[in-house]
Order: sequence, then C-alpha cells, then structure tokens
Amino acid sequence: MVAHFTAQLQYDSAMQNVDPRNKPQYPIEAVDNALRLLQLLRDGGKLRLKDAAAELGVAPSTAHRLLAMLVYRGFAVQDEFKNYVPGVAIGVGPAGLGWSLKLRDLARPHMELLAAHLNETVNLTVRVGTKVRFLSTVESANALRVGDRQGSVMSAHKASGGKAMLAELDPAIVRKLFSSNSSEIGGDFVSEKQFPALERELAAVRRNGFAANFEGTEEGISALGMALHNGAGDVVGALSVATPVARFRPLFDAGLVQSLSEMRRQLEVDIAANPAARD
Repeated sequence: MVAHFTAQLQYDSAMQNVDPRNKPQYPIEAVDNALRLLQLLRDGGKLRLKDAAAELGVAPSTAHRLLAMLVYRGFAVQDEFKNYVPGVAIGVGPAGLGWSLKLRDLARPHMELLAAHLNETVNLTVRVGTKVRFLSTVESANALRVGDRQGSVMSAHKASGGKAMLAELDPAIVRKLFSSNSSEIGGDFVSEKQFPALERELAAVRRNGFAANFEGTEEGISALGMALHNGAGDVVGALSVATPVARFRPLFDAGLVQSLSEMRRQLEVDIAANPAARD
C-alpha cells in the first residue's frame, strides 16, 4: 500500500505539469500508458507489476506487455525481486550528433548487403561518453539470430563497436572517462585494478584493427566490431556483426574480418563524400 500510495503521489505531481490544452485530439491509449510507466519509473525509481496495472487501470497482463517492451528497449530492467527499475536508456540525454540520421541513411544499403552476404545481424553504433547507442540494425534471416537493437544503449567498454571506438582514443582519455562520477552513476565505472586489463584489450584492438565481444553484453551472443571514419580520419561510429556464440568461430574462420573491413571501406568512401561528416 505504501509503495502504491507513493507512486500515486509521484504520478499526480508529474501530471500537474501537463497542460490539458495540449492533449491530442486523438490520443493513442497504449502509447500514453507506456509514457505514464516511464514517468513512474523516472520519478519513483521502482515499480511493481500490480502497482503499474493499478495506476493505468488495466489488467496485469496488459501492464506486463507494456513493461516488457520498456525492458526490450532498455528503458527498464527487473531487479532480483522482480520489481521494475529504470534501465540505462531512461537517463541518457540526446546524442548531440547532428548528422546521425544521415549516417544511418548512408550505412543502411551497405549493412543490408553485408547482412545478406553473411546471413548475420549487422549494427551501426555511435559513442556518447561511456555508452554506445545503436542507430540501426539489419537482422539476419536465420530463425536463431540476434534481434533488432536499434535504440538500445550499452556500455562502450563491453560492446565490440564501443571497444573499437575507444581504442582510437588516447588511453588517458579512456581512463578519465571510465573513472568519472558520471561513469559510476551510469554503471560503467572501471576501477584502478581493472584498468590494466581494459588497456591491454584496447591495445590489442588497435593492433588487430577490430574488437570482439564474447557474451560481454548479452549471454549467448558474440560480436565483432570496427570503427568507422570520415574523410578526415575522425571516428564517427562503428559497425558490428552480431551472432549467436556457436556460429561466431565458423564465421570468423570463413572471412568475417575481411568482409566487414571491405564493407567499412566502401561506406567510408560515401561518408568522405558527404560534407556533413566533417562537422
């Protein structure tokens, strides 16, 4: 009862800032309910399924489906007591990358060709601080495949694309990024004891020209990533190929690095021809 009452007060407080004159003429109830759940998670920090259902005035099964979508997109996670708490995506600000939509458009046809060639999922990411954000995904046609990650947010030092981008930074900057207060708040803090291992891994990425992720972000999934550059040589994003862990080694042995590298080369030609990529 206390949790329910607290959540109600928080929701009522949030709704005081909503101008009823701005209510859409044709509101979409499911969208509104999902946004209300986001407000409750943001302001309350924790939400039980039955409280969510009560707040929305819907059946628990309906509330569960809405919360499952928030979990899928990274806006919520479940703790050990099955409560819903804010996920990494709920607290991140805008990427601030003015040409990210153009980058996505340029990359899409190349990603589609590579995904068809490898029959594995291909992702485009950008780095914002200690996080990577997935701008676009082209899924594999396999029944067992890595699904759409567009809109997801992950720790840069765990994702293959994130490692590939971090490897091109000065090691002192990487250390500063992952020892900051913001990295601790975001769950990306790297201790002094852990830094030597991270620095060795990034040094290997620089030597090899690619980064690998073996179940570092999700159980059962491996990925290989490469940084993406503009015409001036600046890192503007990363490409990665993600696959169920059992298929990674055969794919690697069959020329995964060469295929991804060639696709990156072709995309970088298109990026270099686009003036916005230098901004």
